[in-house]
Amino acid sequence: MSSTDAGGVVFDDVSKTFPGRAATTAALRGVSLEVRPGTIHGVIGYSGAGKSTLIRLVNGIEKPTSGRVVVDGVDVGSLRGAALREAQKTTGMIFQQFNLLETVRVRDNVAMPLRLDGVSKVEARKRADEVLDFVGLSAKADNHPGELSGGQKQRVGIARALARNPRILLADEATSALDPTTTVQIIDLLRSINREYGTTILVVTHEMDVIKDLADDVAVMAGGEVVERGSVLDTFLRPQAPVTRDFVSTVIPQSVPGRVVEHMGADGLWRLLLLDAEVTQPLVSTLITDIGVEVNMLHADMTEIQEHTVGQMIVKVTGAPDKIAAARRFLSERVVHLEEVAA
Repeated sequence: MSSTDAGGVVFDDVSKTFPGRAATTAALRGVSLEVRPGTIHGVIGYSGAGKSTLIRLVNGIEKPTSGRVVVDGVDVGSLRGAALREAQKTTGMIFQQFNLLETVRVRDNVAMPLRLDGVSKVEARKRADEVLDFVGLSAKADNHPGELSGGQKQRVGIARALARNPRILLADEATSALDPTTTVQIIDLLRSINREYGTTILVVTHEMDVIKDLADDVAVMAGGEVVERGSVLDTFLRPQAPVTRDFVSTVIPQSVPGRVVEHMGADGLWRLLLLDAEVTQPLVSTLITDIGVEVNMLHADMTEIQEHTVGQMIVKVTGAPDKIAAARRFLSERVVHLEEVAA
């Protein structure tokens, strides 16, 4: 199945510029990217990287200056009027600040996209009740948004985005306004939508924890360009671009404090990455008892990424040069990655 099948998105050499009084601003520069149907694809970058502009091209809110955005086999940028409005029904949008009408009850907020499509009030409310039940908010259908918590408001926003039963769901910083516990709940809900409905989800964020817990694939953006892309697991294990390493380090530290390096010396200071069964190996005890080196464990942790266990150790290994060389060979054969650690 190619990305032009139902729920697939292809960005083909897309650029987007915005004219200004003094100069033209290039928000996107030659972006080419595929979002596989039925997957959750993350786009991460700092403020101004172009990620929000990218996502707004999918439902035609913005038009590319050059290049094509192909959704379900259709060049969305070429659509106008009724054709564009019809294509937009296949995508749902979740916003950072919820964008709910405070004077309208929850049920009618959710039903609004259907009412705008000309669906009868009875049928629209029936569908609203269905999706409110799915997101766990049936009991709040008659409340106003002002009576809800931030997490509940975002669930209403998700229910509204689901009302049309879209093939593609766009999430623009959907967890940025939420506390950590509520963020986890929203991530779980989005994963349920993807799993139960097969909905393709494109999520933009500046939080690498969200990417780790939610996405299958990730594109890293900087300066309007995609600087790195791949599966989330590979990106965490082998980040290439400096900006990617910065984001990964917010979840898996890539270095140790300079004062520690200065005190202990950089020689034999190694960072080990272990995957799945590798984390259960008795590496340290073998290094000490069988190879004959001294090992100072400075840091160790584990995390789950795409249903894989990823472990990390930062160690200081000391001993005779031949023993250290033997220790490095031993570790290189038993861990997914070994590298010298810098401050």
